[in-house]
Amino acid sequence: MTLQLHDTATRSTAPLTPVREGAVSLYVCGPTTQGAPHLGHLRTFLAFDVLVRWLERSGLVVTHVRNVTDIDDKILVKSAEAGAQWWAWSLRFEREFQDLLDRVGNRRPTYEPRATGHVPEMIELMQRLIERGHAYADGNGSVYFDVASHPDYGSLTRQSLDDMQDAGEEMEPGKRDRRDFALWKAVKPTEPATASWDTPFGRGRPGWHLECSAMSRKYLGETFDIHAGGLDLRFPHHENEQAQSHAAGYGFARRWMHSGVLTVDGLKMGKSLDNFVTAARALAEHPTPAVRLALISGHYRATVEYNATAMAEAETVWERFRATAVRAAQQLGEHPVAAVSAPLAEVELPADFTAAMDEDLAVPEALAVIHREQSALNTLLAAKSAVDPTEIAGPLGRLRAMLDVLGLDPLGAQWGQAAGAASGEHEALDALITAQLAARQAARAEKDWARADALRDALTAARIRIEDGQNGARWTLETRD
Repeated sequence: MTLQLHDTATRSTAPLTPVREGAVSLYVCGPTTQGAPHLGHLRTFLAFDVLVRWLERSGLVVTHVRNVTDIDDKILVKSAEAGAQWWAWSLRFEREFQDLLDRVGNRRPTYEPRATGHVPEMIELMQRLIERGHAYADGNGSVYFDVASHPDYGSLTRQSLDDMQDAGEEMEPGKRDRRDFALWKAVKPTEPATASWDTPFGRGRPGWHLECSAMSRKYLGETFDIHAGGLDLRFPHHENEQAQSHAAGYGFARRWMHSGVLTVDGLKMGKSLDNFVTAARALAEHPTPAVRLALISGHYRATVEYNATAMAEAETVWERFRATAVRAAQQLGEHPVAAVSAPLAEVELPADFTAAMDEDLAVPEALAVIHREQSALNTLLAAKSAVDPTEIAGPLGRLRAMLDVLGLDPLGAQWGQAAGAASGEHEALDALITAQLAARQAARAEKDWARADALRDALTAARIRIEDGQNGARWTLETRD
């Protein structure tokens, strides 16, 4: 089956046919570094991390660009309020974003350009738009895109210019039409001198939309495969990006992909609703892989709900994945961390898993396949008779390979240290339980059934399940649903 992906612009799902055979070019709108990352950011970047992983697992070479908007109105305002240099304020949160994404296992993009590093490309694009009659300089340092000059404007979000008219909105000086948007903003006397650049139109700084068109062209070419971002960016940001790129004569993005919103306790997250959750807070309160699992478990285009129940379920599911993988690796005679060298990219994935991922990244259906594989592996591990280790290696490899597509291989480099620590805890617990089982066996040999039952009941109360087999008793730790 060919990989099918949804296109927001056409509102249809169609096969992915790359511009260049065997390769995919992807541009994802990155962070505006005005403050600490929140769960909404994390939800978006995780969704498209799964996309990148599946594209690569499908044998495609991915050029992934994710920009950094390191200058804008809010950065200047917030840095001034904090008494900090705007560039230092921006760099602080850029690093915080990067550290966070590393922590949750996001693969780093091929290129991560900053807006401030691409002013020459923006000037070139503005000059081209002016020459083609789609933009104008106001004579005071600002440059605007003339939306009425381009019939394509509004096509991404299926709006007409009349729909965008707001008679009550005060028009900025220098604009010809209140619907026109700024490509370049003239310097303001209240802003730092370092926050502006000289251009043929006057000194100023980039508008929000211009940077993405300029940088995507530089790193991906005039036409590229996929432009992705959060659903909240469709208008005006992505609409404006597309308009200015098309008006310049560039093909721009052949497909648009947008991730759904994140809600907290049933409401859209917002500081005014007192349900604003920073990513740092979520990771402090829950295991990191469980947070990742919770945010990618739904379809990328669907709304994701964050609440105590959802996180408890994600923690339980993650612990089951981890415990099964660790136990299988131990039964194979391998230390869990030593298993990271397994060539997961060469493991043949179950056909129904591949079919789910090829159908517009249907992660919920893919997770159902993972659960079935885990259940089958648990049955093997719990067998009362001895099991050939080669019978375990195949299911374990498939389980790990599927989880790796989601960035959640319990024995991989990202989570291997945690698995190793968990293994150490397991060994200590195993020593204590083994002593109890030996005492129980001795009581049974002496036909002291009351003591044997008491020892078993004590273990059961501690959620230790005992299975008697011909090779002796085995134990497993039960998890609460």
